[in-house]
Amino acid sequence: MRTIIVCKSVSHGNTRKVADVIGEVLGSRIVDPSEIDAAELSSYELVGFGSGVRNMDYYQELRAFVRALPGEQRRKAFVFHTGGFPEPPFRRYQHNFTGLLEQKGFEVLDTFSCFGYDTLWPFLIVGGVRKGRPNAADLAAARTFAENLRTTAA
Repeated sequence: MRTIIVCKSVSHGNTRKVADVIGEVLGSRIVDPSEIDAAELSSYELVGFGSGVRNMDYYQELRAFVRALPGEQRRKAFVFHTGGFPEPPFRRYQHNFTGLLEQKGFEVLDTFSCFGYDTLWPFLIVGGVRKGRPNAADLAAARTFAENLRTTAA
C-alpha cells in the first residue's frame, strides 16, 4: 500500500521522531505540507497526518493544507501528534482535525499521541516540560501503532 506522511514538526523535532518510526514500519515517504500538493497526494492509498501542538491546536500549516484539499478524497488516513500536555476536554483539537479530514472524504483509521518536550512560554522559564520525550517507550508505542495500522489498512 502506497503510504505518505504529511508532518509538521517545528520546535524540537518531537513529531518528526514519531513520524520516522511510523514511516519506517509503513515504508512511508515523509513530507512537510509545503512539499506536496493535492494532485500528488492523490496517488497514495494511505495518508498520515502528524503535527506538534501549539496553542492547543495542530499547526496552522497542516490545517490549512487539509482545508485546501478538494473534497471526496476517498482514501484511508491516520493522525498523530506530540504535545507537552494531554488534550483538554474543552479543546478537542485531535477530534476537530479528524473531523476536518472526514469532511474531505478520508476514512480515519486510527490516531496516536504521545508527550513531547515543550518549551513554549511560560514553560521556558522552568526549562520546559516533558524533557526527553518522546522517549524509547513512546517510540515503541508508535511502532506498535504503525504495525497495527499496517494490518488494519490492508
